[in-house]
Amino acid sequence: MSQTYLRNPDALVSTDWLADNLDDPSLRIYDCSTVLEFQPGGDRPYRVVSCAKEHAEGHIPGAAYLDLQADFSDDASPYGMTLAAPDIVTAAFERAGIGDDNRVILYSRRSPSWATRFWWMLRWLGFDNAAVLDGGFEAWQAEARPLATTSAPYPPGKLTPDLRPALFVDKQAVLAALDDPDTCIVNALGRDVFSGENPRYGRPGRIPRSISLPQVELVDPESHRFLPVEQIARAVSEAGADGHRRHITYCGGGIFATVDAFWLHQLGRDDIAVYENSMSEWGPDPALPIERD
Repeated sequence: MSQTYLRNPDALVSTDWLADNLDDPSLRIYDCSTVLEFQPGGDRPYRVVSCAKEHAEGHIPGAAYLDLQADFSDDASPYGMTLAAPDIVTAAFERAGIGDDNRVILYSRRSPSWATRFWWMLRWLGFDNAAVLDGGFEAWQAEARPLATTSAPYPPGKLTPDLRPALFVDKQAVLAALDDPDTCIVNALGRDVFSGENPRYGRPGRIPRSISLPQVELVDPESHRFLPVEQIARAVSEAGADGHRRHITYCGGGIFATVDAFWLHQLGRDDIAVYENSMSEWGPDPALPIERD
């Protein structure tokens, strides 16, 4: 069996690598964590909760905190965590200290999806010198590495965006893709939501013709690190994602979907988009088609 290679090995770094490079002045490290509190029957399926307090109680030395909802999302959207306009997102990254010449390391707690969301957002802006910390905060903490409770903010950066608008799509693009055999629609949610057993997003079920590739199944639950690349490649293939020119990933709100998008990119797929708002938008709308087991 031939070996599987990462398209961009530098986009995933180990805790050892980060520990060895903490003193690099060009490095920018960010805690991307957010918590979703599900609230059945509300206007939104969940409440978006900042982890700024948790970050202040202990984080990787030098790391700053990125607040997805407060600084990078569209407050006017009826959905949580909807991507803000490019100029707003660019300005938020600049205020956080990211410039064209920086190397950015992104990590999160409990799920890598918050880090991959910011990684995908930076790619959307045309910034490619970012990486996800494999294992996130849990791996760092499990190895008894140092933690900090105070940090000085990074000086503001200067980003030169080169927007890749196709990296995020809306419901109209997904509707147009339903009858396109060259497009594979990938559901990153748990299998219970995919099947329709769990009606978390209003109407139970999934976008028609989509395949199931739960992002949680790409992560080792003990180490919190991603599975070996060969295992992920096999999971992608067994899910039915091979043989398509284009992939659209989705989840509940465009967060988990970025884990699948990250790995499709790393495994060499070229045309990948994340459906922004995902089932938070699609599920409750009776005008949109849905299927279930």
